[in-house]
Amino acid sequence: MTQIAHAYVGAQIHDGTDLHDGKALIVFRDGTTDIQDQGSLPADCAQQTLNGGLITPGFVDLQVNGGGGVMFNDDQSVEALDIIAHAHASTGTQALLPTLITDTPAQTRAAIDAVEQAIAQRIDGIAGLHLEGPHLSIARKGAHDPALIRQMEDDDLALMLNAAERIANLMVTVAPENVTNAQIRAMADAGIIVSLGHTDADFDTCMAAFDAGARCVTHLFNAMSQLGNREPGLVGATLQRDDIHAGLIADAIHVHPAAMRTALSAKPNSETVFLVTDAMATAGSDIDSFTINGRTVFRRDHKLTLADGTLAGADLEMPRALSIMTQQVGDSLTQAITRATATPASLLRDRNDLGRLGGANRTALYFEDGFRDPVVLNDGKQSVE
Repeated sequence: MTQIAHAYVGAQIHDGTDLHDGKALIVFRDGTTDIQDQGSLPADCAQQTLNGGLITPGFVDLQVNGGGGVMFNDDQSVEALDIIAHAHASTGTQALLPTLITDTPAQTRAAIDAVEQAIAQRIDGIAGLHLEGPHLSIARKGAHDPALIRQMEDDDLALMLNAAERIANLMVTVAPENVTNAQIRAMADAGIIVSLGHTDADFDTCMAAFDAGARCVTHLFNAMSQLGNREPGLVGATLQRDDIHAGLIADAIHVHPAAMRTALSAKPNSETVFLVTDAMATAGSDIDSFTINGRTVFRRDHKLTLADGTLAGADLEMPRALSIMTQQVGDSLTQAITRATATPASLLRDRNDLGRLGGANRTALYFEDGFRDPVVLNDGKQSVE
């Protein structure tokens, strides 16, 4: 029987889906966790009483472009991935999908190779890969380089299918304008998380893409056809379908809190909305600018823009997204945490108990006051004062 290293009491515990009061978080010597009644703890169990606060699973972020001063588009290496993952771990993210935005075929292949190597080397935090482009719509390009956006060809599809054999958790953002429903179906059948985004496609086209196997939407509201009275667009299609997940950049810049509230009220199953940071190189660093595809991105007041004012990713970390969801959007504490943990993890083929407390998950976070300064509760190597 695995020995108990610590039992933490005195805090609320969120297990990924539910919030518990009066329970104890058990951390075993091998780093695994469990939630038990305080009264069932062995008499000789080492207990640590926390000053209120909240224990949660580590966060799961399916859209991370960079961190620690590094952009994945600039450096497709295991070393860069390690820097990015460490930057996000400092704010509570246990697992992430490094995201390559629209780039050349050579850079795409390099990104696939780097992630495969990082997973083989067990680099903490790297759970898979998100390819956001290049098969998008120029009409809704956002900060993506229009010179690199193109139609998906047979060789591109073959590359995606091969990548899915090498990387269990592969997410690909596409626009129906530059992929066919047959290509979507082939990717979905291979286990790829096909997500619609950066598209100006109409409602019927988006619904057909969902029927073909797309099951997610990239940063809801941003860079997509909007909800109109005669043409509902991708926003309307997403809100109609309770089987479609949607990422949300909850920084109150990309999407107004009132729009977030409206979407959560309108979607038949609002639990399918999850949080992403869309973080750039600024995450976990104090830099005030960086470059992507040769263009400078400027950081000011939690906002990242190109020189012309176009939003270019987000200056966001998951704890601030949770604060905005609970304080400005009106999400319950229970639901907001689920959007950052169990819900995104549910999309992954290889979950390994990510987004939940209990079982093999080895990351439990403690927040003493709000969502600031997470402390990792593990097998005794770190302790909470």
